[in-house]
Amino acid sequence: MITKADKNKARLKRRFRVRKKINGTAARPRLSVFRSSKHIYAQLIDDVAGVTIVSASTKDKELAASIGNGGNVESASKVGELIAKRAVAKGVSDVVFDRGGYLYHGRIQALADAAREAGLKF
Repeated sequence: MITKADKNKARLKRRFRVRKKINGTAARPRLSVFRSSKHIYAQLIDDVAGVTIVSASTKDKELAASIGNGGNVESASKVGELIAKRAVAKGVSDVVFDRGGYLYHGRIQALADAAREAGLKF
């Protein structure tokens, strides 16, 4: 039987394998995604300077009122829209997508699609 710890261990292996190849810069930061069972988080990170440029999550005050459950596809797409709006306001349009070892499906795909529609290119 595959346990939750085994799944997370495999995800972390995928995450580190992908992270070796992906690197965010000031001109093209890394869009990093983390999801838990109740929430989803997204950050734009400049790896060269070691700085988070913008971030958004289902815990933000802007979204918390309109989102009942933060662990579904609809809330992930709202987070994608919000991170894109904040990035465009900071002058960032090109990013490198880091799915964090998660499969590109469900909430991760919804966040990415919403960010693309709101103006990010990756």
